[in-house]
Amino acid sequence: MKTHAALFATVTLLASALTARADFDLLIKNGRVFSGASADTPLVAADIGITGDRIVALAPHLTGPAQRTIDAAGLVVSPGFIDLHAHIEPLPEDRAAQSALRQGVTLVLGNPDGGGPVDLKALTTKLETQGFGPNAAYLIGHNSVRAQVMGMENRAPTADELAAMQALVATGMTDGAFGFSTGLLYLPGTFSTLEEIVALAQVAARHGGIYTSHLRAEGLGLIDGVTEAIKIGETARIPVILTHHKAVGKQMWGASEKSLALVDAARARGLDVMIDQYPYTATSTSLRVLIPSWAVAGDAAGLSGHFAQRLKDPAQRAQIEKEIAFNLLNDRGGGDLSRIQFSRFSWKPSLDGKTMHDWALAEDRPPNVATGVDLVIQGELHGGASCIYHVLAEEDVERIMRHPQTMIASDGRLSQPGKDHPHPRAYGTFPRVLGEYVRERKTLTLTQALYKMTGQPARRLGLTDRGRLEVGCYADLALFDPTTVAAQSTFERPHQYPVGIPYVIVNGRVTFDETGYHDLRAGRILRSPAYAPAAPAPTVPPKVD
Repeated sequence: MKTHAALFATVTLLASALTARADFDLLIKNGRVFSGASADTPLVAADIGITGDRIVALAPHLTGPAQRTIDAAGLVVSPGFIDLHAHIEPLPEDRAAQSALRQGVTLVLGNPDGGGPVDLKALTTKLETQGFGPNAAYLIGHNSVRAQVMGMENRAPTADELAAMQALVATGMTDGAFGFSTGLLYLPGTFSTLEEIVALAQVAARHGGIYTSHLRAEGLGLIDGVTEAIKIGETARIPVILTHHKAVGKQMWGASEKSLALVDAARARGLDVMIDQYPYTATSTSLRVLIPSWAVAGDAAGLSGHFAQRLKDPAQRAQIEKEIAFNLLNDRGGGDLSRIQFSRFSWKPSLDGKTMHDWALAEDRPPNVATGVDLVIQGELHGGASCIYHVLAEEDVERIMRHPQTMIASDGRLSQPGKDHPHPRAYGTFPRVLGEYVRERKTLTLTQALYKMTGQPARRLGLTDRGRLEVGCYADLALFDPTTVAAQSTFERPHQYPVGIPYVIVNGRVTFDETGYHDLRAGRILRSPAYAPAAPAPTVPPKVD
């Protein structure tokens, strides 16, 4: 007896067969198609006909003239992957976005972790003027909103300031944002209360948005952080995504069992709580994460004036050093300086790719916590750094990945070969899941993994015509070989594109194929249903004398 998913696939193919002969701009033949409908939807043998930017036929043995035909024998034909947590700030300069596209990513959601530009209208207008590679959508970030209204102040907002922040969130939503993001570990978001976040999340909720949360803590405070995010969702009545979910530090390894139980309990109460995750045992964020927030209050990223002044006070310096030492032992430091790897260090670029342990040895100092405390302080005083922290457990990665509400997202920054030393997730997230966690480890089945990359995130965003391969949907596709697809990017050599993904199609245009990348800039800005474009200026009739 066929499953509901199999029956659905059969009915879809029979209906599509009615248009089995037509003229196509692009015809993809002989592939095994994943529709994106569900995690248990089977792959089906079918051809796909594309005209313009849409799928116009999907059935076995399509015939008819086509401007281009791709033989997908041996390949899986999937909806293009949707990256729900992407640091795409470089997109106005890196319009090709090849580090994302070559993974099969056809849609990126920017401004996670509370960051990114506040003026979405100016940003998206600029992008649309010159074009770009993948489709792009945006959130409105709390940290950016708060910084614009309050700077880096460590206090609650006044009534007027809160109203100003609410207005910025509302404007972001009507400019097309899909929701509201927070980075409660970072400045200035860490200074906010639950009440402030709820008040702003409620604005996004009224516009049909989602709430994505970089938790206030992901180490020893993980459970409290998850509880707070769920409380925000419940109080603001907004869907929640626990973004890049993980358990940081040895003391918390295994704690994902408790955090996932909280998600299950919340969903059992009728709350809409989901997760996204990258498939690595290392995080990546600033060096500043090792410093107590109060010590850098008032300092924007890369600045340390207030921090430097506090260090001059012996009592404050002693407290700062104590808290940095605690973080080195119990949080992102992992108790070992070799677990802290530099990704981008402007003051000492020779250390990019090397560790804090290497830095200590280079200065003939013992690689212990005391040395680490001093190096963290020196690094922050000289502009800070981006770091990779090797502090996660594989058991947590796999447990979170298997959860039915977990979607795959990179948390990667758009990267170009030779620039800095990024986390390998920037180049390898999606192929790593397909190669390592599907083919090798068998943590997920192929269709489970694909659903977490396509149909599930599309539904989370409320998209009905992307993340699916059906007649009428936009033609965003990734074609890959399930026997060879793999990430090549490593922590030692991150600037490597994946293998086994020979075709990527964005809005019906073949952006990447066996001949390489094609600078077609086929991507589009996607806007939420809350989008309210400005009305055209009224036409003034000519004056008649």
